[in-house]
Amino acid sequence: MARRKILEYPHPRLREQALPVTRFDTDLGGLIDDMLETLDATDSLALSAPQVDDGRAVLVIVPSGGASVPRTYTNPEILSRGAWGIVQESCLSLPGLVANVWRATEIRVRACDCNGAAFEIDLAGMDAVCLQHEMDHLVGKLFVDRLSVFSRLRFHAFAGRRARRRQQAA
Repeated sequence: MARRKILEYPHPRLREQALPVTRFDTDLGGLIDDMLETLDATDSLALSAPQVDDGRAVLVIVPSGGASVPRTYTNPEILSRGAWGIVQESCLSLPGLVANVWRATEIRVRACDCNGAAFEIDLAGMDAVCLQHEMDHLVGKLFVDRLSVFSRLRFHAFAGRRARRRQQAA
């Protein structure tokens, strides 16, 4: 197991579509182990493979409600969406940015576990929001893409200032 570097905006790999997992082998197991270690080190709720520079459709989520075992979703697809709401989101690939996003707060998902066994699960609240956020990463979308035009302009100004500070510090 190894902690992986998290790609940050505007890294171009964050905009690429992830490929479906076709082999459930030790290589996939190693990726998932690394993702879990990376997630644990960040004290975050969820992480997608594209964020750690791997192009496979894999994500891991630490369920809310005190569950201690993270759940792995490979090749996830949303089957249905229920109630909707405005939720506050942040992202490891966009450090320092927090914004409100319109998301379904109840969903039904189909995915495979790390061994390739298919399952369906109903998620609500933060679990539903986290899964949708990470699934956006699998199609090259960031949560800022869901913001209003005005909010996206503010984000780009924020990201530009941050990039200039990084260049000056280097």
